[in-house]
Amino acid sequence: MSASFPPIIRTVTGHDAEGKAVVVSHGPLPHVAEIAAIPGTVFHEVWCTQGSPVNVDNGADPSLGALQLKPPTQGTRMRFVDIPPDTEDFLRQGAARMHDAFSQIGDTAASTVQAHSPHPLMHRTESVDYGIVIEGEMTLVLDDSEVPLRAGSVVIQRGTNHAWANRSGRPCRMLFILIDGAYAPEIAQALAKR
Repeated sequence: MSASFPPIIRTVTGHDAEGKAVVVSHGPLPHVAEIAAIPGTVFHEVWCTQGSPVNVDNGADPSLGALQLKPPTQGTRMRFVDIPPDTEDFLRQGAARMHDAFSQIGDTAASTVQAHSPHPLMHRTESVDYGIVIEGEMTLVLDDSEVPLRAGSVVIQRGTNHAWANRSGRPCRMLFILIDGAYAPEIAQALAKR
């Protein structure tokens, strides 16, 4: 597990039988998992919602269970991800491990890496993702361009083919909020031709 960053502390609120606001839980995240095929990459699952509007209740913790890359149907997913620096070995051999990596996070179809891909972590999900750099530096890699990111940078990733490349030489922590979506017909059509 990543020792570079402090643990994330989560407070979950709820209601008692009289409708009074109460703390349901407070402490470290109960679901933190390293991605075995990408050592040093750690998912810190915070919360997820299903459906819209969200059922505001005192239900069970939805962050437990198997890792899932995408948000639930008409739902959201919030997680921190610790991303280690890219290594020469990962850049050369990483593409061969992506099936295993994406299998662990429940979505092998998300990986789009091919021989000519600009980075082994190229992937796409049918969602709108807010990616916020909390600490460190990252490079957003798209099909035809790259954008350097620093702490405080925010990416609104709208279902595009992308990767997160860490060329800084030190770990980066990002916060992701994923929102389930559906491609506009013209985008779905264009993607089907690729």
